[in-house]
Amino acid sequence: MFFKSMTLGIDIDATLTEAYYWLPWANAHFDRSLRPEDVTCYDIHTVLGITEEEYLDFYARYGEALHGASHVRREAPAVLLRLSQDHQLHYVTARHPGMRQVTQEWLERYEIPQNGLHLLGSHDKVATAQRLGCHLFVEDRYENAVAIAESGIDVLLIDCHYNRNLPLPGNVKRVSNWHQVEKAVRLLEKSMGSGLRSLSA
Repeated sequence: MFFKSMTLGIDIDATLTEAYYWLPWANAHFDRSLRPEDVTCYDIHTVLGITEEEYLDFYARYGEALHGASHVRREAPAVLLRLSQDHQLHYVTARHPGMRQVTQEWLERYEIPQNGLHLLGSHDKVATAQRLGCHLFVEDRYENAVAIAESGIDVLLIDCHYNRNLPLPGNVKRVSNWHQVEKAVRLLEKSMGSGLRSLSA
């Protein structure tokens, strides 16, 4: 079946990387013993019971090393390689532009195909997603997912402890892994090919 090549916007932290890769570092630094299931809030300083300033100091000291040592979600590289044969892949992250080198090196280490890397230094991704002409966005942060969806872009929300039990707009679909991301993209291909755009089976 004919389908249109799409532009996919993809977040990095907790979407492309494992969600809780930072937790052992934070536990050691702040003398905590938190587990992944304890991370029920997106804001890390709230989870750790520290001030935002304390977290920012921690990130300033260890952020680059953290990003460099992060693990990729197991299925992501193979799925993205297959998707790259048909679609444009743009990585849109809230990381500060100063993290470009470590981020680019990380993508290359895991042989992740890309058509663009966008470090915004902000969680506001709507304007970038619209400028890129994204047909679909893959994201873990609930607030981002809703904002992007409200702009008219379909969203796949990667399931994490901190984004559960929250109402999802009709064009946001929860997925648990990258195999489900690929399945949703293939479904969207078919629906766009038939003129009936939908993330639902």
